[in-house]
Amino acid sequence: MSDDNTPKSHIRHYSQDDVQRLKELVREGCVVKQEVKDLNDGLNDTIKSIAEEMDIKPSVLKKVITVAHKRNMTEEREKFEELDDIISTLGLQ
Repeated sequence: MSDDNTPKSHIRHYSQDDVQRLKELVREGCVVKQEVKDLNDGLNDTIKSIAEEMDIKPSVLKKVITVAHKRNMTEEREKFEELDDIISTLGLQ
C-alpha cells in the first residue's frame, strides 16, 4: 500500500554514453577538488609561516591575498567606512 505522504521519485534513464560521461566527470571533478584542497593547504601553511616570521596575523595576510585576487579594494574600503560610521554613531570607538 502506498503512503500519500511519500514523495514521488523521478527516475531518469541515461544512455550508456551518458553514464560513461557522468562517471568521467565525477572522477575528474574529484581529482580537481583534491588538487584544489592540496593547493589551499599548502598556501595556508605558507601564510602561517610568513605571518609568524613577520609578526602579522595570518587572517590579515589571507585578506590581502583575497583582495588582491578579487581586485576589490574599493569595495572593501566602502564596507569598512560603513562599519566605521556605525561604530562612530554608536559611540563605540
